[in-house]
Amino acid sequence: MYLVGSGAVALERPMKDGTALTLHTATAGTALAEASLFAETYHCDAVARTPAQIATMPRADFLAALRDEPNAALSLIETHAREVQAQRARIEILRLRRVTDRLDAWLDLHGEPEKGEWIRVADQIGVSPPALYRELARRRT
Repeated sequence: MYLVGSGAVALERPMKDGTALTLHTATAGTALAEASLFAETYHCDAVARTPAQIATMPRADFLAALRDEPNAALSLIETHAREVQAQRARIEILRLRRVTDRLDAWLDLHGEPEKGEWIRVADQIGVSPPALYRELARRRT
C-alpha cells in the first residue's frame, strides 16, 4: 500500500500508440494504487507529477490492519465511495463533446482552480492544454 505524503503522483497506463492514459492522480494524504491490493499484477506506472514523498506498507500488513481496525476499514470505504463519485462525474464530463461544455461542467463541480493549476484541469477534462487555453482566451473576450 502506498500513501502520498506530499506532492502529486499519477497512475498512468501505457497505451499501444505510445501515449499514456492517466487513471488517477493521488495527492497529499491520499492512497496510491490501492486497487492493486486485490490484483496479482497492475499495469500502471506511478509517475511523480511534482516532487513527492511516499509511505509504503506491505500488502499483508495493510490487510491485517483493516481486519483489526474497523474504523480504518470504514475510512477506506468512505474514501473509495468519494472516489467513485468523482470518477463518475469525470466520466460524465468526458462524454461531453465540446471543450466549452466540459469546462463548464468541471467548473460547476470544482470552482475556479488556483493559479498554475489550469494544466491539471486540461488533463482532468480530457483536452490538450492548448485547446483549454483557447477556450479560456475566448471567454475573456
